[in-house]
Amino acid sequence: MVTAVVPSDVTAGPGRTYWLRIAREVADDLATDAVVREQAGKAPFDEVARLREAGLLTLLIPAEHGGGAADWPTAYAVIREIATADGAIGQLLGSHYFLSWSARFFAQPDLAARVERESAAGRWCWGGGFASREPSLTLRPAPNGYLLSGGQSYATGVRVADRLAVRATRSDIGEPVAVLVDPAHPGVVCDDGDAFGQRLAAGGSAEFDAVPVAPDEVLGSLSTDESVLPPFTGLAASTARLVSAQLCLGIAEGVLVEAREYARVANPPWQPSWPDGSRQDPYVLVTYGELMVAARSAAALADQALEALTDGLARGEALTDDQCAETAVLAAAAEAAASRAAQEITARALEVIGPHAASSRHGFDRFWRNARAHTLHDPVAHRLREVGDYFLHGAHPAFVLPS
Repeated sequence: MVTAVVPSDVTAGPGRTYWLRIAREVADDLATDAVVREQAGKAPFDEVARLREAGLLTLLIPAEHGGGAADWPTAYAVIREIATADGAIGQLLGSHYFLSWSARFFAQPDLAARVERESAAGRWCWGGGFASREPSLTLRPAPNGYLLSGGQSYATGVRVADRLAVRATRSDIGEPVAVLVDPAHPGVVCDDGDAFGQRLAAGGSAEFDAVPVAPDEVLGSLSTDESVLPPFTGLAASTARLVSAQLCLGIAEGVLVEAREYARVANPPWQPSWPDGSRQDPYVLVTYGELMVAARSAAALADQALEALTDGLARGEALTDDQCAETAVLAAAAEAAASRAAQEITARALEVIGPHAASSRHGFDRFWRNARAHTLHDPVAHRLREVGDYFLHGAHPAFVLPS
């Protein structure tokens, strides 16, 4: 178990080096029993406790609000590190980071600050999602606020979250909004998912039966109308897409590391005609070379998109629509490249491992299942269409938040 001991300089925060060291320790901890936990498929309460005790749940919250004061580049590096050991927990943590930071995108500054202080004090784990592909929940006016009703077929973290952030449509004005919900309310019913991958992401369906929502639990608008939301808010989609990209890269890097270690220890011969074993088999060497190129290429594109996002977040209200669109296109390209790389690498790595990859005790298949289950939620074709339309016509990508 990893417990964070935060350095004394809490004004500026512990720093990137500190958080990456903590992330590696947590990843090493998760890796020791990753296969057993994944095959058991239990709700990840223990895993969330590891993240909480390591201080990773409050990493992005400013120090003055009780958090770790880290930036998004650090958070992305942490997601990727955790995902190399356990892709499902990487998804859980990445979704938590985006959702817990969403108040800064959609809420007024004073409300966002209050939400972050409460989140830090309670060390909340956030779940839910704003995906427009899900049926919209309904938010109806009530005497003391609103009532939330409806259902979502899938949302990350619903089985273990302390708070859910969801998309709902106000029945009085027809506007989609981001809503914060306490899942402990008896009107909230969450059910297990049955996906073949990402079993420990605590995903599943959620039903809301006239759940009370206070006025200050409505974070803000999720309108797709560019005249309603400022360009800065538009960066929310890019931020979420880069969470997905880093998750895919982490899963891909994780299977490559395990395949390499297995080959070094077991060193099973691939073809009888190569008596020295797989190290001398040109097919194996070329395949590893191709997979490394795919991983490094996708990582380089993700770095380029992250640089644009970091610049956009720093600009704040000064960000223009064109700058937001350029960042959105880079994030879409990065997510598409990482998605393809993860699918290719996790599948072809099984080939170079050979027949032993089929053994359930090694758990090599979990990487492919995790990558494939995650990438099914947002197909690459949609991202490529956005990139192509921007290149050919200069069209700005629509504001669509991913699953």
